[in-house]
Amino acid sequence: MTGRGVVLRAGELFLKGKNRATFEQALVRRVREALRPFAGLEVWTGQGRIYVRGGEPAGLVEALADVFGASSLSPVVFVARDLEAIAATCAAMADEARARGARTFRITAKRADKRFDLSSPQINVAIGGRVQAATGLEVDLGDPDVEIGVEIGTTGDFVYDRVVPAAGGLPVGVSGSAVLLLSGGIDSPVAGHLAQKRGLSLSAVHFHSAPWTSAASKEKARRLAGRLARRQAGLDLHTVPFGRAQDRIREHVEPSYRVILYRRLMLRISEALARRLGAGALVTGDSLGQVASQTLENLACISAATEMLVLRPLVGLDKAEVIEMARRLGTYDVSILPHDDCCSLFVPKHPETRGRPGRAASLEEPLGLGELVADALAEAEVERLDGVV
Repeated sequence: MTGRGVVLRAGELFLKGKNRATFEQALVRRVREALRPFAGLEVWTGQGRIYVRGGEPAGLVEALADVFGASSLSPVVFVARDLEAIAATCAAMADEARARGARTFRITAKRADKRFDLSSPQINVAIGGRVQAATGLEVDLGDPDVEIGVEIGTTGDFVYDRVVPAAGGLPVGVSGSAVLLLSGGIDSPVAGHLAQKRGLSLSAVHFHSAPWTSAASKEKARRLAGRLARRQAGLDLHTVPFGRAQDRIREHVEPSYRVILYRRLMLRISEALARRLGAGALVTGDSLGQVASQTLENLACISAATEMLVLRPLVGLDKAEVIEMARRLGTYDVSILPHDDCCSLFVPKHPETRGRPGRAASLEEPLGLGELVADALAEAEVERLDGVV
């Protein structure tokens, strides 16, 4: 079996014991989904590896870099199980490195299939001598300019000279599903990304305050959800009108508690949507102490509005860390575009920072929460996103 391709190395899956096969199957599904734009590929698995043969390696690496569950990947050359053929492939790679300025090299072999006559150290010596003779490069076992890997496996033999970090984490979907409360800001897309990394498949809900706000927040949420959709086989974005509910809260509730009640109602609506979808949790972009509504007391007060598990992946991160993650994720430039946020639209001068669930519940009594939740879901729009929009 010869040709070019890519090999992915499974990450945390080795920890999964008897459930490992289930996790590996999920990872393979995600790999196949990421490879849908490519034709004529062969995909197979073995020994904690996923092998992809065919196509252009650079394009495959770019497509697979976003797949959660893989720790790293390498463009490879699949080789016949023949020492001379393997050595010739290694020499060709070393010669390309020499043309780029390399002066030293190292061979690192792994022999998983013990039927091959030579041990890993013997392969290193045998191939290293041939590469040195063919290229004139010197051997450096400590800090070489180029390290060439050779793997002799039970399901494929290959050579590579580059290891690319992959997304890590767990395959999307193995931990269940959740609903992400997606604003147009910096935090919530990063929270969604981290939830996906722990194996959650997401739907997203975005609240907008039309007619008090423009369509900018809706379009931003759509673009951000599209970025997250790349990590799973599409993502449903539910856009919920929230302006009427805000009006009712403003009519009946003292200013200091309004933001708390906005967010409690958002959780109620999101919980109803999650139960309709069969999701097991809600995900928010809250970070402890970042704004007035995110004090410990207010987070507890807001969470008391729902019986569903609320996950806050950013709770221990500061803003600089979140911004850096958003830049790497590719959402930052979208998130900083100007828009009107429905929660900040009517923020009072002195918001409550130590909200009490009992007080919040008493303020909610005249609001008709059941009607507000039902109306919001009835008027919600849903769009299926398959990638970046």
